[in-house]
Amino acid sequence: QVQLVESGGGLVQPGGRLRLSCAASRFTFGYYAIGWFRQAPGKEREWVSCISSSDGSTYYADSVKGRFTISRDNAKSTVYLQMKSLKPEDTAVYYCAADPGLCPSLLRSADFASWGQGTQVTVSS
Repeated sequence: QVQLVESGGGLVQPGGRLRLSCAASRFTFGYYAIGWFRQAPGKEREWVSCISSSDGSTYYADSVKGRFTISRDNAKSTVYLQMKSLKPEDTAVYYCAADPGLCPSLLRSADFASWGQGTQVTVSS
């Protein structure tokens, strides 16, 4: 059974930075694409980024492009989401998700088979 555990969330001031981690276990991590989503109160879950299993290709939503960087360490079965220049509108619960499919086809919540429990990111002064 796939297990994903997010960490690294917290309270940060606008313009600040955070690094989220998604630690994976109980599956062959290197064969899975990993995505990050976020959900703000009263809003639908939003796709943020994805990193491929094969060549490490990365994909970003326009709202975070240039500010967020996704990376993976297959030896540690961990994916990171480095976030900088944070804005109040980045406030949300951030979730990581895993799927053996390909990132370009993994753009909706329903596309991913397995999910973590989420970590809260709050951007506020």
